[in-house]
Amino acid sequence: MDFLNAIILGLVQGLTEFLPVSSSAHITIVGQFLGTGEDPGARFTAITQIGTEAAVVIFFWRDIVRIIGQWAKSLTGRVSRADPDARLGWLIILGSLPIIILGLLFQDQIETVLRSLWITATMLIVFGVLLGIADFVGAKRRRLQDITVGHGAIYGFAQALALIPGVSRSGGTITAGLFLGYERAAAARYAFLLAIPAVLGSGFFQVYKSIAEPCLAGATTCTPEIFGPLETLVATIIAFVVALGVIAFFMNYISKRSFLPFVIYRIVLGIVLFVLLGTNVISA
Repeated sequence: MDFLNAIILGLVQGLTEFLPVSSSAHITIVGQFLGTGEDPGARFTAITQIGTEAAVVIFFWRDIVRIIGQWAKSLTGRVSRADPDARLGWLIILGSLPIIILGLLFQDQIETVLRSLWITATMLIVFGVLLGIADFVGAKRRRLQDITVGHGAIYGFAQALALIPGVSRSGGTITAGLFLGYERAAAARYAFLLAIPAVLGSGFFQVYKSIAEPCLAGATTCTPEIFGPLETLVATIIAFVVALGVIAFFMNYISKRSFLPFVIYRIVLGIVLFVLLGTNVISA
């Protein structure tokens, strides 16, 4: 049964990580209805995200190699730091700092109280509405080469909000980009690239913790995680495979259409979640 549950959660992770609907929210909610009957936890979520980020690395491989190459050359002066790809490399580093710093400072809260489904439901609705407003009022004229240091910092803080389940890493970052006037595809592409250092860093940190501290965060006694290493590995591999297809679909979709379906979905899901919590069908 644990393997079946891990497979389901891997599918959920792969399907939702790159859509602006919050994968961590879906993992938490779906976990309530599986045989485990509870939140799989921040550790499981972070590790399975290694799979989805591996999909990003493969999908944007040429962009990543070019950006890293130009950034490295800018360190030695062989390429000007004003070079678009070198600048993008520096701005990704800048944009990664907020989520790294805040993630370390509020690690305990992120793994415990902030995973309350009351908070998740609220964030689904609030940031769904913000995404809708940003998509409606955004100028959608700027491209990746137009990103400034200030915009890079704003993108970074928007990504950091995703430490709260329900916000959505891609959704929060894309929303910021749309408000700043970036094209839908440019905002999404930068959101995916920006997530790579933070997500891989968080995932491998949780792998280390699962080895060094094989107990649930905040537990008074040493209680093993819901899923063992093998089940988590299976979920991660499935998330990787599914995510590859989702990225291709999403990038094609937003080049032609608006985010309205995702906005409606977030709001409806948030309302349904409030109802389920209010009637004690699921536990917060």
